[in-house]
Amino acid sequence: MERFAITGAAGFIGSHLAERLIKDGHEVIAIDNFDPFYSRSIKERNLKNLIGNPNFHMFNIDVRSEELMLTLANTNVDTIIHLSARAGVRPSFLLPQSYIHHDVEATVNILESCRKLDITRLIFGSSSSVYGNMPELPYSEDIKLDKPISPYAAAKLSCELFNYVFHSQYGINITNLRFFTVYGPRQRPEMGIHKFTRQIWNNELIHMYGDGSSSRDYTYIDDIIEGLTLAIKKVDGYHTFNLGNSQPVLLKELIETIGRALDMQYKFEIHLMQPGDVDHTLADISKARKELNYNPSTSIKEGIDEFVKWFRQMNRR
Repeated sequence: MERFAITGAAGFIGSHLAERLIKDGHEVIAIDNFDPFYSRSIKERNLKNLIGNPNFHMFNIDVRSEELMLTLANTNVDTIIHLSARAGVRPSFLLPQSYIHHDVEATVNILESCRKLDITRLIFGSSSSVYGNMPELPYSEDIKLDKPISPYAAAKLSCELFNYVFHSQYGINITNLRFFTVYGPRQRPEMGIHKFTRQIWNNELIHMYGDGSSSRDYTYIDDIIEGLTLAIKKVDGYHTFNLGNSQPVLLKELIETIGRALDMQYKFEIHLMQPGDVDHTLADISKARKELNYNPSTSIKEGIDEFVKWFRQMNRR
């Protein structure tokens, strides 16, 4: 049995990962400060299948605090999986300094804790946003990154750079995982798929930014968790992997797919693209396929059907 610390454990990806690791026979030290970016009750609901499990230990602490190191020291963790962050591309333009505090400062505090406590394995949850709005597709891990277009993306890229410093200087084994538009049950309420589903469900007008021709590499949560568990087995040296589906979907096609899954009609209104929005994302996952045996298998229809099934259960009429 290994002991994993997961920051952001009450969140969308963190709670799914905690369930998977415990199912696989491991112990989870869950760390979350229940940031009010969205309702605490949602995060508590995410943990309902974990609370009471003897291998799940919840700590309500801020990863920027000194308490983090004390907690890690007292629990003797083998590996840290750092998923906590201030979420949201668009909100990062309103409060850019908070992304420095919650993302960069937090990550450096975790790295310092690893150094001082001799924790030699770290997985960092990065983002496809670090690629900016580059025209060359698909995005591969060896592309030079120097043009982020949002404070959120700049913070994530800064964290990757700090990760490399601590690997090169202190020998910490670190793997960065760049997630591409993760969706599925428990997705945050302000994210596109969740928002569009809620708007159609409530017979509200959908606000579509752009003409619908933008595209995203939507990746179902089960495929992301599988990628994470594969990466956990190979944290050795310094590596960066894209975790995507490599099957881009147009925005207008996404909305149509959600409408069909709900079996409901909808109306939409076109608005200008928002700051920080990119035209397209597409992951080159050849490196993850080769080195991790990562093989995402969930189609957008299958994933949306599962999300809508979960959404109906959470919003019974």
